[in-house]
Amino acid sequence: MELFSTDFIVFRIGDYPLSLIELIGTISGLISVYLASKANLYTWPTGIINEIAFFILFYQVHLYSDMLLQVYFLGISIYGWVFWKEKVKEDEKVLLLKIYGWIIYSVILLFGTILLGFLMSQIHLYLPDIFIVPTTFPFSDAFTTVASILALILLARKNVASWVLWILVDIVAIFIYFQKGILFIAWEYVVFLMLAIIGLFKWIKVYNGG
Repeated sequence: MELFSTDFIVFRIGDYPLSLIELIGTISGLISVYLASKANLYTWPTGIINEIAFFILFYQVHLYSDMLLQVYFLGISIYGWVFWKEKVKEDEKVLLLKIYGWIIYSVILLFGTILLGFLMSQIHLYLPDIFIVPTTFPFSDAFTTVASILALILLARKNVASWVLWILVDIVAIFIYFQKGILFIAWEYVVFLMLAIIGLFKWIKVYNGG
């Protein structure tokens, strides 16, 4: 639909044309991350709006790993919504990841990035009717995808380690989105980075009983 095309411009910020789909994704994403940093249950429904908008957007700018990631995000958001509702009934505790957990997640992140990066670099050859243009930044994009998958699992389980991974994701994503010219989202991820740092310290404080 034309309404959700990146060519459907709602207004300009300086010389930058802001599309409706980018605006929706950006605002809902900011609200969702802010609520997550507060350990607020409503991070999940606002996140679902963000995921739908970004799925549409990333397809149009040929970031296919990021596009497919939104499908996973949608599923885990529903899971997180249910889990947090039960967690609120029990207590407000957050968890820490053990050393062996860090090792497992690091190995998954490394090999997942390599495998997905290779797959995405070739996907236009496997499915040329769907992915007409080759993906850009296949391995950087794959890193943010795999790291985001792991981070969201940890977030859904209320684990402090989630914020460490989100910080890494945000740093790499800022580079990718500035290079792709989707500047509004790039600056959104600068804000995400700051919120992730705040979230990390707040959750550590909660863990310590503060």
